Amino acid sequence: MNEEALWIRNKVKAHNKWFEECIPMIASENLMSPLAKEMLISDFADRYAEGLPGKRYYQGNIYVDEVELKAMEMAKDLFECSFADVRPISGTVANMAVLFAFAEPGDTITTCALAQGAHISTAKFGAFGLRSVESVNYPFNESDMNLDVDGTIKLLKEVKPKVAQFGLSVFLFPPPMKELQDTFDEIGCTVWYDAAHVLGLIAGGQFHDPFREGVHVMSSSTHKTFPGPNHGMLLGHNLDEEQEKAIYRAVFPGVTSSHHLHAMAALAMTLAEQKVFARDYAAQTVKNSRALGEALYERGVDVLCPDLGFTRSHALAVDVSKFGGGKTVAQDLEDANIICNKNMLPRDTSAVKPSGIRLGVQELTRVGMKESEMVHVAELISRVCNKESPSKVREDVKELKRNFTKIRFCFSEGEEAYRFHELV
Repeated sequence: MNEEALWIRNKVKAHNKWFEECIPMIASENLMSPLAKEMLISDFADRYAEGLPGKRYYQGNIYVDEVELKAMEMAKDLFECSFADVRPISGTVANMAVLFAFAEPGDTITTCALAQGAHISTAKFGAFGLRSVESVNYPFNESDMNLDVDGTIKLLKEVKPKVAQFGLSVFLFPPPMKELQDTFDEIGCTVWYDAAHVLGLIAGGQFHDPFREGVHVMSSSTHKTFPGPNHGMLLGHNLDEEQEKAIYRAVFPGVTSSHHLHAMAALAMTLAEQKVFARDYAAQTVKNSRALGEALYERGVDVLCPDLGFTRSHALAVDVSKFGGGKTVAQDLEDANIICNKNMLPRDTSAVKPSGIRLGVQELTRVGMKESEMVHVAELISRVCNKESPSKVREDVKELKRNFTKIRFCFSEGEEAYRFHELV
């Protein structure tokens, strides 16, 4: 091993050691199971496949095809839908595929604004802008961090978008899809839902059921509340044959070539595990986020939407302007080994110096933390916000994390491993 290789290996090992001693609260991250991670270092990582199973442009895909077909079958079963494509290599790539499939340059798409919590791919400088679609933002209620229903109905009828898009990166509450369904039918638009942040909650029946509420196509990453690899997925329900073909073509050759077969296999493994564990994992995640919100609020930290129970997802939006703002607080928390991110709140105009932070509990739930630990985490965050030395708080963070190092809600030795073999 030369000096450069040793340096790289040591840096990665240092990162691993650091995160073992951290409280990770980035709302867009999670931990894969050992079995899913095993797929990432399999020979699938070194191989190539283009096209759909049985219709490849390369030989050598006998087992790749079988795994991919199984993944598609499990995805349709888990989300009770009629269409699945597990080839997108990220959530943004999945979004790009939907754009290519259903929108032409100049078409109008309605969506949320970045300050309302939308994903950057919907911005003019993101995928929407690069596709040259006209993006129109929904009216938004800051008080409940959700769409203004009457205003949204009025906007949809006035604009008559080709596609109505929903989904947020600060996703606290389900959007009012049921209330909008008659309007969707009236204007005849395609309804697209970006479920990246809440896919695992949907799988576990703890958020809402988009496909039963008028959604046609759902795009997602697979590594947030859904605890899989850094990959993407597309799901659809009641699509016609031409719409399904349009998505397949948009994925390949539109936005992917080979689709990271090792990550696809890891996604398949995660789908098998979620069939068993999704409901319990999602339920505990939501319990934890609400408990954390309450504990922070009791300590004088301004968590948004207290009258609504703070959240119905894995995430919290927190106004820390009185503590120095999102940039300062996020850095102070990192110095204390509490990892989160600065985040815009609806009134903010700067993504660089926002007034808020975003907290997610899905990874803490994954390692076994429950409501009592959320109270402890809230106390640690409060201490940092109130300018206690981060280095002092860091020692207590390490002490708490020491007891939470094993990944839960996944297959392991014994009975659970046996159940996995029965599944596949």
